[in-house]
Amino acid sequence: MRATRAIDRLGVVLTAAGVIATAFMPFIIVKANRIVAGKPMLLTQLLGQPVALALLVLLMATALAALFLRGDRARLAVATLALALLLLTIGLVSTAATPPGSTAARITPGGAFWALLAVLGLLASDALVKLRLTPWMRIAALVFYGALLFSFLVSGVLDSLSIMKEFATRADQFRNEAVGHLLLAFGSVAIAIMLALPLGVLCFWVPKLRAVVLPTLSLIQTIPSLALFGLLMLPLSYIATHVPLAASLGIRGIGTAPALIALVLYSLLPIVANTVVGLGGVDPAVRDAAAGMGLTRWRILTGIDLPLAFPVILTGIRVVLVQAIGLVTVAALIGGNGFGIFIFQGLGQTAMDLVLLGAVPTVFLAFSSAVILDAVIDSLHGSNP
Repeated sequence: MRATRAIDRLGVVLTAAGVIATAFMPFIIVKANRIVAGKPMLLTQLLGQPVALALLVLLMATALAALFLRGDRARLAVATLALALLLLTIGLVSTAATPPGSTAARITPGGAFWALLAVLGLLASDALVKLRLTPWMRIAALVFYGALLFSFLVSGVLDSLSIMKEFATRADQFRNEAVGHLLLAFGSVAIAIMLALPLGVLCFWVPKLRAVVLPTLSLIQTIPSLALFGLLMLPLSYIATHVPLAASLGIRGIGTAPALIALVLYSLLPIVANTVVGLGGVDPAVRDAAAGMGLTRWRILTGIDLPLAFPVILTGIRVVLVQAIGLVTVAALIGGNGFGIFIFQGLGQTAMDLVLLGAVPTVFLAFSSAVILDAVIDSLHGSNP
């Protein structure tokens, strides 16, 4: 008979991380206001509340599942249940820890909460990977977990958390910055695609042009984002001063214009390079056959080359989209819109919950975009073996 499988090694690492976090890191931090350090409280100090005790019991069961349970569906179910109970617990214990009638008190999730969230998320991700879900099932899983989080947010269970209080006082601004973040990130990628795709085709057709364009775009990638913003401020300020039409269009040395230009410049290299690689991967015999049938170079490009190279090109677009979503936060330093406004305001006020208000949606947006585009790319690879 085949020997019994050893204890899951990833389960050992995740269990150890969860145990250490639970034993030595605070689950919540109770602060008199948004700036002071506050009083840390371990999960074991909150066991007087039934939900905290239930969470601890379920975490023990999850640890056993991570170590010994072989059924990936069962492991996924346990991890998902633990994630839901973790969110419920942080909400209820925060409500219980908030002094009655206090509007200044802040309850911040401690290191143990974030560590357990990461551990359970990795356990669920590992189970999802081992289940070998189809691309569209992966998107369905993302929708499910997004809906689970959204249900907690709208239910009011998490309203006592400091990050939700920061959101409540800035709800209108948050919506405006969210729209600005999306427009700047997706708009820059859309402009980059319109510029980089034909440039990539030309680079593929003209090797001498490729030898100049790719090193130049690589050089731009080496410039730090803040330095590039700074380099763009002077010429854009000059243009805004001397060209009234440019100023009326909103082109200035600070604000959206330099941020948009910098994001487009950063986005060019991956798309151009992947376009060249994708077109180079098309079998020359296919082009020869199409040319023998009388197809023009343009028809071959649009009907054969680009459709076959599209999965590789989309991989480059995925890279630049995730990159742009992150870089938009830095654009807040020069007056750009986006979640970076909250991050830098929080850093300036030493209010870490305000930092989280900007960082958490940025991470979620980047992660969701990566999952969706990865699923689309895998689907295209499956349809073009």
